[in-house]
Amino acid sequence: MSHYHRRTKIVATVGPASSSPEMIANLLDEGVNVFRLNFSHGSAESHRKQTEIIRSVAKNKNRNAAILGDLQGPKIRIGDLVKDTVELINDSEIILTIDDNKPNSETCISVGYKALPKFVTKGDVLLLDDGLMRLEVMQVDESDVTCKVISGGTLKPRKGLNRLGGGLSAPTITAKDEEDLKLAIELELDYLAVSFPSCAADLKPVRDALNQANIKTGIVSKIERAEAVASEDTLRALIEASDGVMVARGDLGVEIGDPQLIGVQKKIIRFARLANKPVITATQMMESMISSPVPTRAEVFDVANAVLDGTDAVMLSAETATGNFPAQVVRAMAATCLGAEQHPDVKITKRAVEETFYGIDTCIAMSAIYAANHLYNIGAIICLTESGSTALLMSRLESHLPIYALSRHRVTCRKMALYRGVKSIFYDVTEHGHDVYRSALETVAAAGQLVSGQRVVITCGDISGSGGQTNLVKILQWRGSEEEL
Repeated sequence: MSHYHRRTKIVATVGPASSSPEMIANLLDEGVNVFRLNFSHGSAESHRKQTEIIRSVAKNKNRNAAILGDLQGPKIRIGDLVKDTVELINDSEIILTIDDNKPNSETCISVGYKALPKFVTKGDVLLLDDGLMRLEVMQVDESDVTCKVISGGTLKPRKGLNRLGGGLSAPTITAKDEEDLKLAIELELDYLAVSFPSCAADLKPVRDALNQANIKTGIVSKIERAEAVASEDTLRALIEASDGVMVARGDLGVEIGDPQLIGVQKKIIRFARLANKPVITATQMMESMISSPVPTRAEVFDVANAVLDGTDAVMLSAETATGNFPAQVVRAMAATCLGAEQHPDVKITKRAVEETFYGIDTCIAMSAIYAANHLYNIGAIICLTESGSTALLMSRLESHLPIYALSRHRVTCRKMALYRGVKSIFYDVTEHGHDVYRSALETVAAAGQLVSGQRVVITCGDISGSGGQTNLVKILQWRGSEEEL
């Protein structure tokens, strides 16, 4: 890895190819910052064990890695097939039925989504298996939807079903999700991704459960429904109600069409950054590396493009969960992020120079980044933080310098693992009294690349040990074992 501080974070999905302590350690060494547990697969016991392994390995390596649980959500799927696979032939007719008494055949396929006949009409285009196959609705009655195959292929059981343009809706939180939510609370996961929310109100059951349990798990909204991006107001409200968002390009691309997806990705990232929320870009980022030891040039460009858009993190799914080269794909992704970050456009920000702020903490964060970008010989930014909110505000602005966020709370340290440009370090401010600045500089020097003679921007509160009190910016000079103003 380069000595340059990589700002963009990497989320890796854990699965059979990456579940051992040895592979978790390997992935951490290659650059993983957040581990994703996909609740669509695996048992509660396997997720418990995996959480224990990740936290144990990270602790041994003195690393702050976050864990993101991902609820399955109301993915609308076909049922089991009469055979292992069924060939859908172009221009042939097939029936999608919600009638459990009707026998399955190659031309009659059961659907678990009982509301299907109510939500589709003649002329609609239905998409199977993330859009690989397309059907046109010819006729609808009480239990059957008769379709013509527009674009055929090999259909496997339990594949997803979408309608072009969206509109197939089911309750966002399913019975399975409720059980998985209890597990996430029990394990005190750092983040929980909610699948298929259409609007801010869909997050309420999860938010209520987390508040009732009094835990600080952050909600990440997976933006993957056409309804979620249909209007800017809906999208902004959904982002505002979340603690972070994910551009879930699989289902979103199926519902709005891939040609629309690139512009929508940029809009979601822009809105999330303006709302001071971290954002993850996901799906097929280095898909070819499931079976190939090197990525395609198009995949490298895709990851780099997301970095240039300002995403906090890029995500790997099957590449690390079931792929043949989990460590190599993380290495390739880290190298790509580093390459993109060298581009001058992402190093210096012009945002907020003309703005007026209501919050002191926002003003302090902006002042620190401005100083870091405009004062000669600044080597690092240090943020003493309780909740991590100042570090998050700083991370919304670009600078070529690392933001070292020091907190006495392990939960805060882990959550900050997702924030772009932030390197979190466990540091108990209450133990250092009057020597707090000296010891903070020494802590960062031990973890980073501070050079004697460099200046350092430090932000903190004047009431040590209490959150929401950041009101101070200091500029100090590092001189090895001692510093002076």
